[in-house]
Amino acid sequence: MPDYQLWLTLGIFIVTVIFLMWRPGGLNESIPTSVGALLLVITGVSSWMHILNIFEIVSGAAITILSTIVMSIILDSIGFFRWIAVNMIEKARGSGLRLFWLVLLLCFLMTIFFNNDGSILITTPIIIRICSMLRLKIHQQLPYLISGALIATASSAPIGLSNLANLIALKMVGLNLNTYTQMMFVPSMLGIIVMTLLLLYYFRKSIPKTIHHFPVSMQNSSGSGYHPLQTAESDNSKNKVDWWLFRVCIGIVVFIRAGYFLAEQFGIHMEIVAITGVVLMLTVRWYRTRSGLKDVVTQTPWHILLFAFSIYIIVDSLHRAGMTTWITEIIGPIAASGDATLIAVSGLLLTTLSNLFNNLPSVMIGTFAVTDLHLSETQVHLAYLANILGSDIGALLTPIGTLATLIWMYILRTHHIRVSWKQYMKVTFIVIPLSLIVSLFSLYIWVAMLF
Repeated sequence: MPDYQLWLTLGIFIVTVIFLMWRPGGLNESIPTSVGALLLVITGVSSWMHILNIFEIVSGAAITILSTIVMSIILDSIGFFRWIAVNMIEKARGSGLRLFWLVLLLCFLMTIFFNNDGSILITTPIIIRICSMLRLKIHQQLPYLISGALIATASSAPIGLSNLANLIALKMVGLNLNTYTQMMFVPSMLGIIVMTLLLLYYFRKSIPKTIHHFPVSMQNSSGSGYHPLQTAESDNSKNKVDWWLFRVCIGIVVFIRAGYFLAEQFGIHMEIVAITGVVLMLTVRWYRTRSGLKDVVTQTPWHILLFAFSIYIIVDSLHRAGMTTWITEIIGPIAASGDATLIAVSGLLLTTLSNLFNNLPSVMIGTFAVTDLHLSETQVHLAYLANILGSDIGALLTPIGTLATLIWMYILRTHHIRVSWKQYMKVTFIVIPLSLIVSLFSLYIWVAMLF
């Protein structure tokens, strides 16, 4: 590749990342990546042959993530998330600490069953609604808002399905979902547990011991006790829950989630399982309510397909321009020093790159570098998994480290809730480093025990 193309590619990458993190006026993240990719195609840096290869790698992961988001839209349409918001307040039984644990459990499960970006989009409005219903002051809201966002994003590490970057890179290193989960679930969960305990310690004085202000609308007609489905809008029929539909749709989500792992045994692609789940849920909802596709078509973030495709074009161009060479020069000699050093350097390197350039392009760059090192299969997998820990947990040090965190900040602004970088980083610089170290160390120990 000529020198001018190399510098052009680097310039386009830097400008794209700046706009991706800045997102002036709520700019859709697919716009700067699409413009950058188009410029690379026009200038001849990326050819149509490269584009076809990229489409084959990216399409399955993007369709899987998109299908998961569609399932969440369907669940929202039947009142699932409204039910969660009010039910959590009832289950807290006047305890702010119990509510804290419930919020973190909600964020963890939403990411495990959907994905990190979808979890942020789902849980942040729920948490805001809960805080509003309980009339919490801003310093009392922060433990729930910040902790929920950190756990929701970090929880994309235990299984490869919960993050777009994880899925794309998974295919690049030749690792299947079952092996990924076997190697990654325990180390990442230990890191998440440490993160949870540190968050609890940090916010121990801010979490209200008792919650005094239950909304009157939650009380039953006699004024005693609470009913989990009586919200402020309970008179509106659209908020009534169809329990048969509710249970069937939840069952489909669980079945499809398990189906991803079972399908690999029969060589069935993930996207086929994902689309099957969407079709089943749409069919059941139509049978029960005669609801059409309007909400799915209008609310689904179709731009995710374009975003994943275009960002990969940019990173692939960087790779072919030789920009990953310096990473291989760093990791190459270290790989000979042993697996522990390889894991540590890979994880810390991706943490640094992610907090500088965002984790999605960074994990792709890191994966390209790993595949160029001519390591053994086990070492490639170890380096890749360390990369994921760095990009899913280590990237949380700054608000620009992950797309999910950027989305979270944007949602807060739209609800007129201000969380400054200083407030955010005062928390993360205490809880993230130790959580990452525990995860990386556990990865080394766990894989050594397995193999």
